[in-house]
Amino acid sequence: MNVGLLTLRQVQVLSMRKKGLSQAEVAKQLRTSRENVTMLEKRAWQNIDKARATLIALQTYGLSVRVPIRPGTHLVDIPRVMIDRADKANVALRANFTRIYEDIRFKAKRSIRGARVMEPLTIWIMPDGDFTVEEKRD
Repeated sequence: MNVGLLTLRQVQVLSMRKKGLSQAEVAKQLRTSRENVTMLEKRAWQNIDKARATLIALQTYGLSVRVPIRPGTHLVDIPRVMIDRADKANVALRANFTRIYEDIRFKAKRSIRGARVMEPLTIWIMPDGDFTVEEKRD
């Protein structure tokens, strides 16, 4: 099973490394070699870099739809704004109200208090109808 461009094993390795485990410790827990962990981690980061580059290209060349969300916006208003923007761009959004609402709550935790956006957000709707949520960077 894959998680986006990452294999489940790559996600496991990255998660364990983020917790501070060494490659040798990860290898021991996953019952594999340190060399295999090294390769899994390296390929995971390569896939992440490719995904980032793809998103940047879509944004740079105007192939994705930018949806700015201002502070004070109520979370229940965001799905309607996104659906309207996608419709204007002739993009079939691959999400319903519930998925949009939950994804924004999950992906923009630092920018939301209660049911309101507190920091500016940018939502990018991709040509295939998927979307990403970008929080203002510190």
